[in-house]
Amino acid sequence: MEFEAYHAAHWAALAVAAAVLFIIVGQRERLRRPGANRAARRSLAALLAGSEAALQISYAVGGGWDVYALPFELCSITLWLSAVLLLTGNRKLYEVSFFLGTLGATQALLTPNLSATFPEFGYFHFFIAHIAIVAANVYMTVVERLRPTFSSVLRALAWLHALAIPAAIANLAFGTNFMYLARKPNTASLLDLLGPWPWYLLRLEVVAFLLCLALLGLVRLADRLAGSNEAYGRLKPNE
Repeated sequence: MEFEAYHAAHWAALAVAAAVLFIIVGQRERLRRPGANRAARRSLAALLAGSEAALQISYAVGGGWDVYALPFELCSITLWLSAVLLLTGNRKLYEVSFFLGTLGATQALLTPNLSATFPEFGYFHFFIAHIAIVAANVYMTVVERLRPTFSSVLRALAWLHALAIPAAIANLAFGTNFMYLARKPNTASLLDLLGPWPWYLLRLEVVAFLLCLALLGLVRLADRLAGSNEAYGRLKPNE
């Protein structure tokens, strides 16, 4: 039995994602307490690292390790960026992780390129990893009160292009499709609306910029609705 988008297994995973984000937002004051904050950030970072380690172990044990196990997918990269962000609170890293991690993982959650379904390992790994990426960046925004800026949109997009270079080289060398640079995924995705290769890559440039602006606007709108106390907080990023 293969995974089917927007059937029971998918809706269950999306419900878990919504619950996790609801808890982070609803418990943000409690999570700002030093002890709870350290525990939450370390636990979430360990979950991210552990999910990727479990995937690599499953490849090794099952004899399924191949070039696709290399960390050239956008979500694989932002998974590690999110883990380091949680541990360091680095603002420069946040600018990249917030946009690329949140948008990439959210797109993956809404349109999964997945064959494994519940209760297979691949199903749990996929959704745990992607939910944790979104949760990490929402946590650093809502709890630690780090904030993106318009200039950070530009820097995030510059990093996206830089990260695409090794992925493109691997695609040429091994015939892979890291970051969907060589062709569209087999399952339904946003790319289906953008035309054939290579034109969808050019249109994706515009879409990525607009989505980053939308995410920036959403954060600013949330700050206005929540009041000034939620924005640009007093906590130091490395606390």
